[in-house]
Amino acid sequence: MTILALVLFMGALGNAQTTQPAPSGPGLAANIPLDVRATAAFNEGQYAIALPLLKQVASDQQTDPQRIGSLQEEIRVCEKNIANGVTSITAAQPTIATAAEQRTPHKVPPAGQLLELSIKELGNFDYDQEKGGNIPPDVKALTGSKLRLRGYMIPMDQAENISQFALVPSLFSCCFGQPPQIQHTVVVNCPKGKAVSYYQDEIIVEGNLKVEEKKDDGFIVSIFEVECTSVKPAPK
Repeated sequence: MTILALVLFMGALGNAQTTQPAPSGPGLAANIPLDVRATAAFNEGQYAIALPLLKQVASDQQTDPQRIGSLQEEIRVCEKNIANGVTSITAAQPTIATAAEQRTPHKVPPAGQLLELSIKELGNFDYDQEKGGNIPPDVKALTGSKLRLRGYMIPMDQAENISQFALVPSLFSCCFGQPPQIQHTVVVNCPKGKAVSYYQDEIIVEGNLKVEEKKDDGFIVSIFEVECTSVKPAPK
């Protein structure tokens, strides 16, 4: 099972009544490379968690020598913050209302106009991951719109020459067993015959959106797909 399949499977099982337990957090974390978990924790400002992971990556004989310098700087930042009593930072995030009576309906952009949203803004609604069927009409109407989204990559097929991946708001929660909700996960497909390299930092994806419930073995596994035209690192 791919990482994305496991993430989405866990999310689908979150509200489902089944006779089998959902996969546990540690099992998911074990499937994500240590370097990715370390970077995710550091990027989220979780210094106490990131420090031992970064040190372990730095001590690995297979670590790219070009990566050692940045690892040492990240370790220094963690140690400095921890010494000052700052073990974690919770970045201020805009509150996205999801209740039906509170959410702001989406407006379909004019033809050819690029719509820039965060993933949580796109999925700003409560969704029944067990039964489905309750995607708001204004969200369905976005099918065919050209979007620009920021997020983090979770490969679906392979680690190199990636042709399909999940875009999620944060790697930190995925790494430590808290998969995003289905409406906060976007499946990104590269054009046929094209592929991208893996990015461990935040990326910007542009492409055409398709809104449709997709199921696998009776479970809803995705509602958002993007046929991408551009994938690039986000400015820091």
